[in-house]
Amino acid sequence: MKNNMQAMLRQVQQMQARLAKVQEELDEVTAEGQAGGGMVTATVNGKNRVVGIKLEKEVVDPNDIEMLQDLISAAVNTALDKVSELVSEKMSGVTGGMKIPGMF
Repeated sequence: MKNNMQAMLRQVQQMQARLAKVQEELDEVTAEGQAGGGMVTATVNGKNRVVGIKLEKEVVDPNDIEMLQDLISAAVNTALDKVSELVSEKMSGVTGGMKIPGMF
Protein backbone atom coordinates (compact mmCIF):
# COMPACT_ATOMS: atom_id res chain seq x y z
CA MET A 1 0.00 0.00 0.00
CA LYS A 2 2.81 2.40 0.95
CA ASN A 3 4.65 1.69 -2.33
CA ASN A 4 1.47 2.41 -4.31
CA MET A 5 1.05 5.77 -2.59
CA GLN A 6 4.69 6.68 -3.24
CA ALA A 7 4.37 5.71 -6.89
CA MET A 8 1.18 7.73 -7.22
CA LEU A 9 2.83 10.74 -5.57
CA ARG A 10 5.76 10.50 -8.01
CA GLN A 11 3.35 10.39 -10.94
CA VAL A 12 1.51 13.45 -9.66
CA GLN A 13 4.79 15.33 -9.21
CA GLN A 14 5.87 14.41 -12.75
CA MET A 15 2.54 15.59 -14.12
CA GLN A 16 2.86 18.87 -12.22
CA ALA A 17 6.32 19.42 -13.70
CA ARG A 18 5.04 18.72 -17.24
CA LEU A 19 2.05 21.01 -16.70
CA ALA A 20 4.32 23.81 -15.47
CA LYS A 21 6.48 23.43 -18.59
CA VAL A 22 3.45 23.51 -20.89
CA GLN A 23 2.09 26.59 -19.14
CA GLU A 24 5.41 28.36 -19.74
CA GLU A 25 5.19 27.43 -23.42
CA LEU A 26 1.73 28.95 -23.77
CA ASP A 27 3.23 32.39 -24.44
CA GLU A 28 4.61 30.93 -27.66
CA VAL A 29 1.33 29.34 -28.80
CA THR A 30 -0.61 31.74 -31.00
CA ALA A 31 -3.74 31.64 -33.12
CA GLU A 32 -5.25 34.08 -35.56
CA GLY A 33 -8.85 34.94 -36.14
CA GLN A 34 -10.16 36.90 -39.08
CA ALA A 35 -13.31 38.80 -39.90
CA GLY A 36 -14.60 40.76 -42.83
CA GLY A 37 -13.02 38.46 -45.37
CA GLY A 38 -9.58 38.93 -43.84
CA MET A 39 -9.88 42.69 -43.49
CA VAL A 40 -9.40 42.36 -39.72
CA THR A 41 -6.98 39.88 -38.16
CA ALA A 42 -6.49 39.33 -34.44
CA THR A 43 -3.65 37.28 -32.94
CA VAL A 44 -3.85 35.88 -29.41
CA ASN A 45 -1.42 33.77 -27.40
CA GLY A 46 -2.01 30.68 -25.30
CA LYS A 47 -2.60 32.80 -22.23
CA ASN A 48 -5.59 34.49 -23.90
CA ARG A 49 -3.76 37.77 -24.45
CA VAL A 50 -4.26 39.74 -27.64
CA VAL A 51 -0.79 40.15 -29.12
CA GLY A 52 -1.75 41.77 -32.39
CA ILE A 53 -4.51 43.42 -34.39
CA LYS A 54 -4.13 44.02 -38.11
CA LEU A 55 -6.56 46.22 -40.02
CA GLU A 56 -6.62 46.68 -43.77
CA LYS A 57 -6.97 50.34 -44.71
CA GLU A 58 -10.20 49.70 -46.61
CA VAL A 59 -12.01 48.60 -43.45
CA VAL A 60 -11.35 51.86 -41.60
CA ASP A 61 -14.34 54.06 -42.30
CA PRO A 62 -14.75 56.98 -39.89
CA ASN A 63 -18.45 57.01 -40.76
CA ASP A 64 -18.95 53.38 -39.71
CA ILE A 65 -16.98 52.81 -36.51
CA GLU A 66 -19.58 50.30 -35.26
CA MET A 67 -18.85 47.93 -38.14
CA LEU A 68 -15.11 48.08 -37.40
CA GLN A 69 -15.77 47.40 -33.72
CA ASP A 70 -17.92 44.38 -34.64
CA LEU A 71 -15.24 43.04 -36.98
CA ILE A 72 -12.53 43.40 -34.34
CA SER A 73 -14.71 41.62 -31.77
CA ALA A 74 -15.44 38.80 -34.22
CA ALA A 75 -11.77 38.38 -35.14
CA VAL A 76 -10.68 38.34 -31.48
CA ASN A 77 -13.38 35.83 -30.55
CA THR A 78 -12.41 33.55 -33.43
CA ALA A 79 -8.75 33.71 -32.40
CA LEU A 80 -9.65 32.96 -28.78
CA ASP A 81 -11.69 29.94 -29.84
CA LYS A 82 -8.80 28.63 -31.94
CA VAL A 83 -6.17 29.14 -29.25
CA SER A 84 -8.44 27.50 -26.68
CA GLU A 85 -8.54 24.38 -28.85
CA LEU A 86 -4.75 24.42 -29.25
CA VAL A 87 -4.22 24.80 -25.51
CA SER A 88 -6.67 22.01 -24.73
CA GLU A 89 -4.86 19.69 -27.12
CA LYS A 90 -1.49 20.58 -25.63
CA MET A 91 -2.71 20.12 -22.07
CA SER A 92 -4.57 16.88 -22.74
CA GLY A 93 -1.29 15.45 -23.97
CA VAL A 94 0.06 15.96 -20.46
CA THR A 95 -3.04 15.07 -18.48
CA GLY A 96 -4.15 12.16 -20.65
CA GLY A 97 -7.44 13.92 -21.37
CA MET A 98 -8.27 14.38 -17.70
CA LYS A 99 -9.94 17.75 -17.10
CA ILE A 100 -8.28 19.70 -14.29
CA PRO A 101 -10.38 22.65 -13.10
CA GLY A 102 -8.70 26.03 -13.57
CA MET A 103 -6.01 24.70 -15.89
CA PHE A 104 -7.69 25.37 -19.25
